[in-house]
Amino acid sequence: MNARLSPKSSFRPMQLADLAQIHRIEVQAYPYPWTERIFRDCLNSDYQCWVLKLRGEIIAYGVMSVAANEAHILNICVAPDWQGLGHGRRLLHRLLDLARWHLATRVFLEVRPSNSSAIALYRSEDFSEIGRRPHYYPSDTVREDALVMAKDLRGSKEMPSISQE
Repeated sequence: MNARLSPKSSFRPMQLADLAQIHRIEVQAYPYPWTERIFRDCLNSDYQCWVLKLRGEIIAYGVMSVAANEAHILNICVAPDWQGLGHGRRLLHRLLDLARWHLATRVFLEVRPSNSSAIALYRSEDFSEIGRRPHYYPSDTVREDALVMAKDLRGSKEMPSISQE
Protein backbone atom coordinates (compact mmCIF):
# COMPACT_ATOMS: atom_id res chain seq x y z
CA MET A 1 0.00 0.00 0.00
CA ASN A 2 1.22 3.49 -0.84
CA ALA A 3 2.34 5.16 2.40
CA ARG A 4 0.73 8.44 1.26
CA LEU A 5 -2.66 6.70 1.31
CA SER A 6 -2.08 4.78 4.52
CA PRO A 7 -4.91 5.02 7.07
CA LYS A 8 -2.35 4.77 9.88
CA SER A 9 -2.61 8.41 10.76
CA SER A 10 -3.86 9.77 14.06
CA PHE A 11 -5.18 12.96 15.64
CA ARG A 12 -3.91 14.47 18.84
CA PRO A 13 -4.09 17.87 20.52
CA MET A 14 -1.52 20.39 19.31
CA GLN A 15 1.36 21.05 21.70
CA LEU A 16 3.76 23.96 22.08
CA ALA A 17 6.57 21.66 20.91
CA ASP A 18 4.74 21.30 17.56
CA LEU A 19 4.79 24.98 16.68
CA ALA A 20 8.06 25.06 14.70
CA GLN A 21 6.89 22.16 12.51
CA ILE A 22 3.42 23.68 12.14
CA HIS A 23 4.85 27.04 11.18
CA ARG A 24 7.03 25.40 8.48
CA ILE A 25 3.87 23.86 6.97
CA GLU A 26 1.99 27.16 7.29
CA VAL A 27 4.74 29.01 5.39
CA GLN A 28 4.74 26.36 2.64
CA ALA A 29 0.95 26.39 2.30
CA TYR A 30 0.00 30.08 2.51
CA PRO A 31 1.38 33.29 1.01
CA TYR A 32 0.36 35.13 4.23
CA PRO A 33 0.98 32.57 7.01
CA TRP A 34 0.09 32.77 10.66
CA THR A 35 3.04 33.34 12.97
CA GLU A 36 4.11 30.92 15.69
CA ARG A 37 2.85 33.51 18.18
CA ILE A 38 -0.68 33.30 16.76
CA PHE A 39 -0.67 29.53 17.24
CA ARG A 40 0.75 29.95 20.76
CA ASP A 41 -2.01 32.46 21.58
CA CYS A 42 -4.63 29.97 20.34
CA LEU A 43 -3.19 27.25 22.56
CA ASN A 44 -3.07 29.63 25.53
CA SER A 45 -6.71 30.60 24.89
CA ASP A 46 -7.77 26.94 25.08
CA TYR A 47 -8.96 26.84 21.49
CA GLN A 48 -9.43 23.43 19.94
CA CYS A 49 -6.02 22.94 18.29
CA TRP A 50 -5.41 19.54 16.71
CA VAL A 51 -2.79 17.92 14.52
CA LEU A 52 -3.00 14.97 12.16
CA LYS A 53 0.14 12.85 12.24
CA LEU A 54 1.36 10.14 9.91
CA ARG A 55 4.42 8.08 10.85
CA GLY A 56 5.40 10.66 13.48
CA GLU A 57 5.15 13.61 11.09
CA ILE A 58 2.52 16.35 11.34
CA ILE A 59 0.80 16.53 7.96
CA ALA A 60 -2.21 18.71 8.85
CA TYR A 61 -3.64 20.82 11.64
CA GLY A 62 -6.72 22.76 12.56
CA VAL A 63 -7.70 25.49 15.00
CA MET A 64 -11.23 26.25 16.19
CA SER A 65 -12.75 28.41 18.90
CA VAL A 66 -15.97 27.39 20.64
CA ALA A 67 -18.09 29.69 22.81
CA ALA A 68 -21.76 30.46 23.40
CA ASN A 69 -22.93 27.44 21.40
CA GLU A 70 -21.02 28.56 18.29
CA ALA A 71 -17.80 27.30 16.79
CA HIS A 72 -15.49 29.22 14.49
CA ILE A 73 -12.97 27.32 12.39
CA LEU A 74 -9.97 29.63 12.27
CA ASN A 75 -7.42 27.55 10.37
CA ILE A 76 -7.34 24.25 8.51
CA CYS A 77 -4.12 23.40 6.76
CA VAL A 78 -2.75 20.30 5.05
CA ALA A 79 0.94 20.23 4.11
CA PRO A 80 1.20 20.79 0.34
CA ASP A 81 2.74 17.33 -0.29
CA TRP A 82 -0.30 15.72 1.40
CA GLN A 83 -3.10 17.73 -0.19
CA GLY A 84 -5.76 16.08 -2.34
CA LEU A 85 -5.78 12.81 -0.38
CA GLY A 86 -8.76 13.44 1.92
CA HIS A 87 -6.78 14.70 4.93
CA GLY A 88 -8.50 18.10 4.86
CA ARG A 89 -11.90 16.40 4.97
CA ARG A 90 -10.80 14.19 7.89
CA LEU A 91 -9.56 17.24 9.75
CA LEU A 92 -12.81 19.12 9.05
CA HIS A 93 -14.79 16.12 10.36
CA ARG A 94 -12.66 16.11 13.52
CA LEU A 95 -13.38 19.79 14.12
CA LEU A 96 -17.10 19.33 13.46
CA ASP A 97 -17.18 16.42 15.93
CA LEU A 98 -15.44 18.60 18.52
CA ALA A 99 -17.93 21.41 17.89
CA ARG A 100 -20.82 18.97 18.49
CA TRP A 101 -19.12 17.60 21.61
CA HIS A 102 -18.92 21.18 22.93
CA LEU A 103 -22.65 21.59 22.14
CA ALA A 104 -22.16 24.15 19.37
CA THR A 105 -25.24 24.57 17.20
CA ARG A 106 -23.50 26.37 14.32
CA VAL A 107 -20.02 26.43 12.85
CA PHE A 108 -18.63 29.43 10.99
CA LEU A 109 -15.52 29.96 8.88
CA GLU A 110 -14.02 32.38 6.39
CA VAL A 111 -12.37 31.33 3.13
CA ARG A 112 -10.76 33.18 0.24
CA PRO A 113 -12.98 33.19 -2.88
CA SER A 114 -9.86 32.15 -4.81
CA ASN A 115 -9.54 28.94 -2.74
CA SER A 116 -11.86 26.88 -4.92
CA SER A 117 -10.79 23.50 -3.50
CA ALA A 118 -11.59 24.58 0.08
CA ILE A 119 -14.91 26.07 -1.00
CA ALA A 120 -15.82 22.82 -2.77
CA LEU A 121 -14.94 20.85 0.38
CA TYR A 122 -17.03 23.09 2.62
CA ARG A 123 -20.01 23.02 0.27
CA SER A 124 -19.81 19.23 0.07
CA GLU A 125 -20.04 19.18 3.88
CA ASP A 126 -23.21 21.35 3.88
CA PHE A 127 -21.64 24.73 4.60
CA SER A 128 -23.51 27.62 2.99
CA GLU A 129 -22.28 31.07 2.13
CA ILE A 130 -23.93 33.56 4.49
CA GLY A 131 -21.98 36.72 3.66
CA ARG A 132 -18.73 38.39 2.72
CA ARG A 133 -16.13 40.33 4.65
CA PRO A 134 -14.77 42.96 2.24
CA HIS A 135 -10.97 43.31 1.97
CA TYR A 136 -10.44 40.68 4.70
CA TYR A 137 -7.34 38.87 3.42
CA PRO A 138 -3.99 40.44 2.56
CA SER A 139 -2.86 40.21 -1.04
CA ASP A 140 0.02 41.40 -3.20
CA THR A 141 -2.32 43.86 -4.91
CA VAL A 142 -5.87 44.51 -3.67
CA ARG A 143 -6.99 42.87 -0.43
CA GLU A 144 -9.22 39.85 -1.07
CA ASP A 145 -12.72 39.46 0.36
CA ALA A 146 -13.60 36.54 2.59
CA LEU A 147 -16.58 34.32 2.00
CA VAL A 148 -18.30 33.70 5.33
CA MET A 149 -19.75 30.20 5.47
CA ALA A 150 -21.79 28.44 8.13
CA LYS A 151 -23.11 24.98 8.91
CA ASP A 152 -26.06 24.26 11.18
CA LEU A 153 -25.33 21.38 13.57
CA ARG A 154 -28.78 21.18 15.12
CA GLY A 155 -29.79 18.35 12.80
CA SER A 156 -26.98 16.17 14.17
CA LYS A 157 -28.46 13.31 16.15
CA GLU A 158 -25.29 11.62 17.19
CA MET A 159 -23.03 12.80 20.01
CA PRO A 160 -19.50 11.90 18.90
CA SER A 161 -16.94 10.40 21.15
CA ILE A 162 -13.68 12.27 20.83
CA SER A 163 -10.82 9.81 20.75
CA GLN A 164 -7.27 10.14 19.51
CA GLU A 165 -8.33 7.90 16.55
